[in-house]
Amino acid sequence: MSSQTYSISDLARELDITTRAIRFYEEQGLLAPERRGQERIYSPRDKVSLKLILRGKRIGFSLAECRELIELYDPSSGNLKQLHSMLAKIAERREQLEQQLLDIEQMKLELDTAEERCTQALQQTIQNQNSTAQ
Repeated sequence: MSSQTYSISDLARELDITTRAIRFYEEQGLLAPERRGQERIYSPRDKVSLKLILRGKRIGFSLAECRELIELYDPSSGNLKQLHSMLAKIAERREQLEQQLLDIEQMKLELDTAEERCTQALQQTIQNQNSTAQ
């Protein structure tokens, strides 16, 4: 692994996030930068972890799931455990999204039915009022 290090502003700029977000992930125990006085020094591992967190957020992983994946990070083994876990989480997330799509389609049908009933009831009420007024 490279011995390059990053400041918090380097990572924020490179990954297009705020320093506040980086500090939040650090507070959550997802990042562990070295300290030189008040300055945070981030390693390449921290950068990889941060990329994983951001990718995980984009695809709907919780911070706990991101933490699990980060804890499995082991470049010496080719990250086999991490990759297997990531694939399992992706499959699980895909299944959740498929179920949500089915739920949304069902909800749309329910809305259509409710709308149709309301429209019919409204038309009936208007007709009753018109016939009473005559």
